[in-house]
Amino acid sequence: MPVYIWEAKTKGGDLRTGEYKADNEDAVTERLRSQGLTITKVKKKPIEIVIPTIGTGVALKDMVVFTRTFSTMIDAGLPIVQCLDMLGTQSENPAFRRVLMGVKAEVESGKSLSEGMARYPKVFDELFRNLVGAGEAGGILDIIFRRLAIYLEKAAKLRRQVRGAMVYPIAILLVGIIVVMVMMTKVLPVFEKMFKDLGAGSLPAPTRVVLGISHFVTDNLLFGLVTTIIVSAAFIMIVRTKKGRYALDAFTLKTPVVGAVLRKIAVARFTRTLGTLLSSGVPILDAMDIVAKTSGNMVIAKAINYARGKISEGQDIASPLLETAIFPPMVVNMIGVGEQTGAMDDMLQKIADFYEDEVDAAVSAMTAMLEPAMLVFLGGGVGGMLIAMYMPIFEVAGNIK
Repeated sequence: MPVYIWEAKTKGGDLRTGEYKADNEDAVTERLRSQGLTITKVKKKPIEIVIPTIGTGVALKDMVVFTRTFSTMIDAGLPIVQCLDMLGTQSENPAFRRVLMGVKAEVESGKSLSEGMARYPKVFDELFRNLVGAGEAGGILDIIFRRLAIYLEKAAKLRRQVRGAMVYPIAILLVGIIVVMVMMTKVLPVFEKMFKDLGAGSLPAPTRVVLGISHFVTDNLLFGLVTTIIVSAAFIMIVRTKKGRYALDAFTLKTPVVGAVLRKIAVARFTRTLGTLLSSGVPILDAMDIVAKTSGNMVIAKAINYARGKISEGQDIASPLLETAIFPPMVVNMIGVGEQTGAMDDMLQKIADFYEDEVDAAVSAMTAMLEPAMLVFLGGGVGGMLIAMYMPIFEVAGNIK
């Protein structure tokens, strides 16, 4: 069924715009007139070429810009539909443009903003929708979007720190693997042929070992590639199961160096999210449930759900969090102080600020430690192979002399 874009004016002279699915233009016209609107324009919506994207196609940067701008518009007194229309029209991301226009259509049909966003759960997660719902109920939508913008900006900074820490060592590792594979399959066979032509005779032990590895890699290259693909696919399938994901999350938290950084990231995310929810008027049990679902780590989520269960039984928040042994005692004590003084949301935000700075320092330290280790690994591997290849050449040169 085709989609028609329309513009019409109310009896008061206000301009309205929207989209309707209908069999033809007359059906749209009749529908608008039944609502008491004076039609100014009706046209068939052009077909958009949808480019396949991974995930939602909406980046965190798009969400930050949207929340910050939407907050300013609402604060200026603009209607929600008009805000969505302007932001959707001006969005440079086609995927996000379609989402915003879809939300706008839902709001125009009589739904609330949070209900309209629920149509796109992968773009507007449960945290986002619950905060928007709390803002609608309390009449503080502009404040909620301002808090959401701050939260998303902090989350984007945290993500950049983690990516910045992991990109360099992964890139060095991949380059090292490629260099070693090229030397094993292309360079070393040339050296071996040269040794035979020179009549080098018995080769030194290191050279024989390196050439043996080269033969094994060359002879089993296809088998190795197939095995790698099968193992990778099996790993992905296992990780997608609950038990597999839980085991991986538990392993990463216990990993030396990296595990400590991941714990700090988890604490920063937990405190920032919980503080944002509580300051927006979301009840503690609902807030804990949302935080568990958005934690990104099943071990952390299990600990939060355990604490939530104890809170529902009448306990305070600090004691069950301490029992989980996931959160540092200092963090738990500060949360307890905030709970006793009635300023837990402010305390959580301060803890989040502190741990985000800690993550920054930890990531810098980890990068500084990994860089020389990766260079030594790469240089040692390549240098060792070169030395093993030049040893027979030196021996032959000595015999000739």
